[in-house]
Amino acid sequence: MQIILMEKVTNLGQLGEVVKVKNGFARNFLIPQGKAKRATAANMAEFEVRRVELEAADKVKLAESQARGEKLAGLTVQIVQKAGVDGKLFGSVTNADIVDALAAQGFAVEKSQVRMPEGHLKQIGDHPINIALHTDVVVGITVSVLGEH
Repeated sequence: MQIILMEKVTNLGQLGEVVKVKNGFARNFLIPQGKAKRATAANMAEFEVRRVELEAADKVKLAESQARGEKLAGLTVQIVQKAGVDGKLFGSVTNADIVDALAAQGFAVEKSQVRMPEGHLKQIGDHPINIALHTDVVVGITVSVLGEH
């Protein structure tokens, strides 16, 4: 299916590009989330009329994300979990736990923005985690997992 991207999509394209994607990806994800529209003649004409407005809105989003990223960069979050004597956690620290810990410190982040390359944290210690605030803004924080017996 041919679609017009209404915002930058990672690994797909920039704002305004016409790209071909699988029907299900467009129908179930991109179009319902407002990230894209079908590439019909009417939609392409409407997009060209609104291009300046959409690009300005994208720049504002990027600037806001960069400002939030500067505050978040290098932050250390402490999370206390029950652990055994060997430092292994009973359970794990998930992206939801990290979002809750950041919210307690006054940072609003969504679960989908937390990038955990090695999966959930299952050991005591400091772990580097990335937060993707925007497709172009990814900041690193440290999650310090403390054990309680």
